[in-house]
Amino acid sequence: MSIFQENIAVKKNDIAFTAPHFKATETGRKILEQGGTAIEAMVAAAATIAVVYPHMNGLGGDGFWLISEPGKTPIGIDASGKAAELATLEFYCGHDSIPVRGGKAALTMAGAVAGWQEALAVSQAWQAVSNAQNMPLTSLLEDAIQLAKNGSDVTKTYVDASKKTFADLVSVQGFASTFLKQGSLYEQGNTLTLPVLAQTLEQLAEKGLNDFYQGDIATRLAKDLAKSGSPIRLADFKSYQAKRVTPLQVKTSVGSLYNLPAPTQGIASLLILALYDKLYTQGKSVTDMAHLLIECTKQAFIARNEYVTDESRLAMDLASLLEEEPLEKMCHEISLERAQVWPHHAKQGDTIWMGACDSEGRMVSYIQSLYWEFGSGVVSPSTGIVWNNRGSSFSLQKGSLQELGPNLKPFHTLNPAFAELNDGRRMSYGTMGGEGQPQTQAALFSRYVYHQLPLDQAISEGRWLLGRTWGDVSHNLKIERDFADIAAEELVKRGHDLVIVDSCNELMGHAGAVVLHQDGHTDAATDPRSDGLAIVSRFH
Repeated sequence: MSIFQENIAVKKNDIAFTAPHFKATETGRKILEQGGTAIEAMVAAAATIAVVYPHMNGLGGDGFWLISEPGKTPIGIDASGKAAELATLEFYCGHDSIPVRGGKAALTMAGAVAGWQEALAVSQAWQAVSNAQNMPLTSLLEDAIQLAKNGSDVTKTYVDASKKTFADLVSVQGFASTFLKQGSLYEQGNTLTLPVLAQTLEQLAEKGLNDFYQGDIATRLAKDLAKSGSPIRLADFKSYQAKRVTPLQVKTSVGSLYNLPAPTQGIASLLILALYDKLYTQGKSVTDMAHLLIECTKQAFIARNEYVTDESRLAMDLASLLEEEPLEKMCHEISLERAQVWPHHAKQGDTIWMGACDSEGRMVSYIQSLYWEFGSGVVSPSTGIVWNNRGSSFSLQKGSLQELGPNLKPFHTLNPAFAELNDGRRMSYGTMGGEGQPQTQAALFSRYVYHQLPLDQAISEGRWLLGRTWGDVSHNLKIERDFADIAAEELVKRGHDLVIVDSCNELMGHAGAVVLHQDGHTDAATDPRSDGLAIVSRFH
């Protein structure tokens, strides 16, 4: 959907919110207009989108935050789950790989709710300056509760995900009774209600978010997960907490770029743009732009796959990859005339990204995920929460960089992005899409910052994707038809193995961005490939 703008009461800065589902945007806008912080708006929207996009994300998944306060270095929150104490190679004896669906796929703790809690602690510190308090959870979770009770319209993307996963998930604990209509698929426009999840949200609003890990909800979740065959136990809930982290940062000719450290692929996102920053002046056309970004992606993915793992296993400081010498070495591997031979083992993913800016200029870049569509498919009957399958990224091979072990975190495709530009603009941006996340980030950022396209156009124009993403298993270069009409012939000449897909294809992810300008006005845009909405409320 297009940008929506309106005039309301005078404040310091415009407010803005963008999400891949319009209901989440409406929730975020409401909280911002009531004077809530960007973090409060994001928590409220995160709860809402868990209800209206339950195939993409949920309380049983993970989250990553980049939070920026004007004049201060951004902070990150890692709200990803660690493997259960019982998640050992012995537990999976007899398996060649970790199952991707069912109870044994549900092996890592859900961190999203702990991330909400940690982010709200940051918000409360902001509020304390003026002796104010955060809004009550009853207000922040109100929209999510009502939508879960009364229902929301089933989207095409929900229907498509249900069709794709039906055979795998129909017999998984709790799935059919929660996400199917009397055992059959929902149709677009039907009303989906999640009454058990509504009760859980009400309990969190009343007792506090910590009940998810330390209280009655934790006890019920642990019991349900164990019954499904998961290795997760109550002790895993009680020992979990989200943590604040220092973002990775790289300085380029246009400004400072930020992303999340291990176990995410944030380093890949920064490497692509750091390399492109050194090479983009070689290009003379949109084909050159795409080719260079694709070649930068290959170098970034090679480095990512060699080094990124659980923080405790890192063989090096990932930030060192962003120093001048390794960047120059990677640049020497990139040719404007010829594509590097590929393929590469890709990662799947299924996620949402959202961005916010409040009236004080505080900004959030946030991502929340179950990993694959509907995650493990396991639904806790007593809470209505569907559990992630992020642990399927672990390996059962001894000595692997991703070898499974208790209390370790798997590789994450998730990586919300943020930038502080030299001209004073601050930019929160991101997307869903597994392997496509860093590529889409690079495409929209490059079009907007280096090539001066309007923000909405930078997101909506035809895109490309190297490797595998949401709903796909092939490893070649995919190009949307509208961009292929411009660039495909020349890209093939340069050696790219490509396939053309339909324009405005959900395969390319659901991107969005919020930009705060130095004069206090904002721009926001969302992806026409999603069910999203971007709002900007203008202050005069």
